Amino acid sequence: MSIFDKRLKGVRAPHCKNTMDSATQKMPVPDKVYICMSQHMGPPCDVLVKPGDEVKVGQVIGDSGAFLSSPIHSSVSGKVTGIDQIIMPNGTRSKTVVIETDKEQTYHESVKKPEVTDRESFLKAVRGAGLVGLGGAGFPSHIKFNPKNLDEVDTLIINGAECEPYITSDYRTIMERGEDVMTGIQAVMKYLNIPTCIIGIEDNKPKGIARMQELAKGVPGVRVQSLVARYPQGAEKVLIFETTGRIVPEGKLPADVGCIVNNITTIAQLARFLKDGLPLIAKCVTVDGGAIAKPQNVQALIGTPIKEVVDFCGGYSKEPRKLLMGGPMMGTALYDETYPILKNNNAILAFDESQVEGYAETACIRCGRCVRSCPMNLMPLRIEDAFIKDDYQGLQDYKVNLCIECGCCAYSCPAKRHLVQTHRLAKARLRRWTQEQTAKEGGKG
Repeated sequence: MSIFDKRLKGVRAPHCKNTMDSATQKMPVPDKVYICMSQHMGPPCDVLVKPGDEVKVGQVIGDSGAFLSSPIHSSVSGKVTGIDQIIMPNGTRSKTVVIETDKEQTYHESVKKPEVTDRESFLKAVRGAGLVGLGGAGFPSHIKFNPKNLDEVDTLIINGAECEPYITSDYRTIMERGEDVMTGIQAVMKYLNIPTCIIGIEDNKPKGIARMQELAKGVPGVRVQSLVARYPQGAEKVLIFETTGRIVPEGKLPADVGCIVNNITTIAQLARFLKDGLPLIAKCVTVDGGAIAKPQNVQALIGTPIKEVVDFCGGYSKEPRKLLMGGPMMGTALYDETYPILKNNNAILAFDESQVEGYAETACIRCGRCVRSCPMNLMPLRIEDAFIKDDYQGLQDYKVNLCIECGCCAYSCPAKRHLVQTHRLAKARLRRWTQEQTAKEGGKG
């Protein structure tokens, strides 16, 4: 049986797109920025500057020789005043470059239009731009654009679904930077020799669909597809199935079924870099939630403390009960409002007491709602049971690694089981067990 039904499962979470018509407001340069060296999947970058150094906008201040990495640039001009450590939301520590700004925003000499003539120089430019998946995943774009089987890739899918409640930053990209989106798409299709592009947008954004359809007129191979507004429509594997009918098998990548998926804001940022050489130094974030005085979309320099972003939006109208980076379904709870804006940060949500109701976890009643809502056709209750029993074979049999951690199971569970957290822990435990088994087999040899 397919891991997908013909009809998308998921949940009908409230859209709460309160800021759809809020034009992006540009924040002033802060007095200090805190630029974290962990802003992508993979190992953190090494710090390339030291206290006392003068830096400029667009200067590389962090990089790594690791395969899964992306350079990090200074978002301001000023002086490095320290190399600190911050605790990431997942509990790990990351080095952070603290820069006292001079407010002049002087560009570094390296900020210039890149010379792109072929696939190799294009991929070099993508890496030089510091691009990662800006929808939240943070996967380095130059790696995504360079699969081993590129000659088998025939479809570029642009993710404009933005299915998480509250978030509208990608929608503002469509409305304000649609031309950049098309320019970026055409560049990718040209240099990677991909004949077809599908721009997927949920049908609760009719103006966005109409705008991209108008821009796509006369562009060979590009079409816009309206998607049913149902969470998690924008999840990579779900989006591939909904737009092409193709299924990404367990342990495989989108390129294995002929697709490359890219966030719509990432594509727009790529177009800008190809035009003027300015790397990723700022991010549009949606600031919303019951505790925010003036919800809106804000363009903030990377490294700006979240507290200053909230203050720009009028501060808190109520006492915040929970602060999230990202959406309410897959976002990360923050422990401190001094945490800085990252590359892949697309929203800051501050919920008040009425929006964060406490529920006690109770026993599973075997209602099956988690199964009916899972877009991957998994059985979350069975996975939880196998995890509790340390049943590693069961975790494999119930395909825990196919879980995309979308939260649909927990959202629909009347017993309020912590299923997403359990699945995340189960994956880690299964990974360690598999490594131990492999080591044992190697020892026998």
